Amino acid sequence: MNRRDLLVLAAGLAVATWLVVRAGYGSLPALRWWLPVPLGVLALAEALGARTLRARLAAQRDRRPPAERGSAPVRPVEPMLVARLAVLAQASAYVGAAFVGTWVGVLLYVGPAVPRLQTAGSDAVTGVVGVVCSAALAAAALWLESVCRIPRDPSSSSGRHRGQEPSP
Repeated sequence: MNRRDLLVLAAGLAVATWLVVRAGYGSLPALRWWLPVPLGVLALAEALGARTLRARLAAQRDRRPPAERGSAPVRPVEPMLVARLAVLAQASAYVGAAFVGTWVGVLLYVGPAVPRLQTAGSDAVTGVVGVVCSAALAAAALWLESVCRIPRDPSSSSGRHRGQEPSP
């Protein structure tokens, strides 16, 4: 996944959101601090999943015995599970980048308005929580995606991935 695409998406949505919020801030419903928290929960779940998957794949690659001293047995990882997690990671990275841009756009408007508008203070707090949770989701998704990649074969001098056929 190209990180530049995520940055462009976030920047474009930040500008668009800033324009929308600037045009209709008075008619928007109140922004509660807990609105972006589900993104943080998803980020935590993907980070824990990436950590677990990385450990399972490392154990499988090292051909370690299923159970080491005091540890639980490592189950083999189904290839389709890794493929599905890679797709989830890509989608989550885009969602995280989109919400980062959205919350930054909100902050661009409400940040300077805090001294003169009463509701802007709580909306700014919501924006900060939103940026943090959304950025955490994008980061966890990028980590999960990197865990799902096939590692390069160190014995290969051409730099191809292991199991990949040479191009004709």
